[in-house]
Amino acid sequence: MVPGPAYANTVGVTVKTPGATSGPAATFSEISTHADCPSGLVSGGGINQAIGTGTSSNGNKVNGTSPSPDGSTEYTGSTGVVGSDVTHWLGIGGSGGAVNASFSSTPYAMCFTSNLINHTQVVMNKVAGPTTSSTVGLVTATCPANTRLLGGGARITPADVGSLKPIASFPTFNDAGHAYGQKAAADGETNPDSWTAVCWNGGGGGTGNTTYAYAICSGNTIDISGATVKVRHSEVSGPTAATSGQTATVGCGGNDGKLISGGAAISGGSVTTTAFTGPGSPGDHLGGSYPSDSGGTPVGDGTTTASYWTATAYTHTGHTGGGSSPNTYTDAWALCADDGV
Repeated sequence: MVPGPAYANTVGVTVKTPGATSGPAATFSEISTHADCPSGLVSGGGINQAIGTGTSSNGNKVNGTSPSPDGSTEYTGSTGVVGSDVTHWLGIGGSGGAVNASFSSTPYAMCFTSNLINHTQVVMNKVAGPTTSSTVGLVTATCPANTRLLGGGARITPADVGSLKPIASFPTFNDAGHAYGQKAAADGETNPDSWTAVCWNGGGGGTGNTTYAYAICSGNTIDISGATVKVRHSEVSGPTAATSGQTATVGCGGNDGKLISGGAAISGGSVTTTAFTGPGSPGDHLGGSYPSDSGGTPVGDGTTTASYWTATAYTHTGHTGGGSSPNTYTDAWALCADDGV
């Protein structure tokens, strides 16, 4: 008998990170850091923050985790397909009304290779707001037809509105079953076509507030019929106590394929079955969304075997003795790819 052709998933990912950048050192400001792919294309990326201790630790927040054509320029203009074959990822850390010397942000780029998917494109969508306290701004970017979603990101502007922050960045579907991006992709679903970003306005104000969503998609004219992207999702209760944190970690296993990107949220829970709702406190925020080991520890520069994604979230309910953040949950997503080659 003549043996059949050998099958191998040719997807590979190398995590690149330059380490931490200190700051912000001033209130109501931000710092922009970047991780770069010397080979491969970004399929997604992440950020992890050091926040310090005490009440001032509440001042550090994620302002953005998003693609860039050169490591500094942002896609914030016209919507639609805004870039191709991008190799840089931004990690943008912001501050509210308090800072301390421990603040820093570490960006991560997921540098993707595949014998099949050798070109990528970035789709951006944006929405005005939110401009009032304890409200969300939700926007979804959808990949072109006949392409595969590989990852995505989120961004808010401006930096000087200290209560403004993205609280969710996740894969979804542009269909009625997912409320056209308001419900996240659930554990085990395959081939999502969209990425949603959710912004949370903790303290109100800001007439020019804008929420941006980014989808990283395979290039046009690539036959992706044999490629599968599987979603893994985990949701855990908390953080609910004043000035506390929570982590959620989820991974690719078995025949899922290789980890290519991930997402995170702090929410009101049940994000895959109901339209997204905000967490229990106006000041709740994300502190990280990054590739990790099974225990939630970020992986190092050059890692080629990362298979887990971790989300970190924090409550911000005022100074010591402040109230709790009831009915708050932390979510993590991992996207796992098999190119069918």
